[in-house]
Amino acid sequence: MSRIGKQPIGIPDKVEVKVNGSSVDVKGPKGQLSYNFHKDVKIEKADKVLNVSPVNKTTSARALWGMSRTLLGNMVTGVTTGFVKSLEFNGVGYKAAVSGSTLTLNLGYSHAIDYKLPKGIEAKVVKNVIEIHGCDKELVGFVAAQVRSFREPEPYKGKGLKYTDETIIRKAGKTGAKK
Repeated sequence: MSRIGKQPIGIPDKVEVKVNGSSVDVKGPKGQLSYNFHKDVKIEKADKVLNVSPVNKTTSARALWGMSRTLLGNMVTGVTTGFVKSLEFNGVGYKAAVSGSTLTLNLGYSHAIDYKLPKGIEAKVVKNVIEIHGCDKELVGFVAAQVRSFREPEPYKGKGLKYTDETIIRKAGKTGAKK
């Protein structure tokens, strides 16, 4: 039995949920999301609660049960409060700016990197922190990972882009020859 899958998902007042077989549409103040779930999982809507259950007792159905409940919970959370990933950049001359839907990064290369933000994602730059906002948790994480990949943090001085909650394990530099 899935401990996560058994938990019901409460639907807030501002959120509309439409269940069409295995397709679910969730609409709220932050946006609209839709997802097609696997046929081995059944989603039922009752009053202000969503319940997820496996269709049969197979191993694959039980494996998909908890994951489907988590995905559905993330959809409801995303359209009500949204998700945020924060990246911190450290380095001499490193800069970031947002203009419209383009994130411009100066990360020590000979050229600036212009990253076009996907639809539904917003970015904000405050001092040396880039905040990526959106209602789709998967897309927010994907964009944050792509932005981080432009200059991953190095272990000697810690220069580069890192998540704000990430810890960089520092290495000792070269030591001179001892005489």
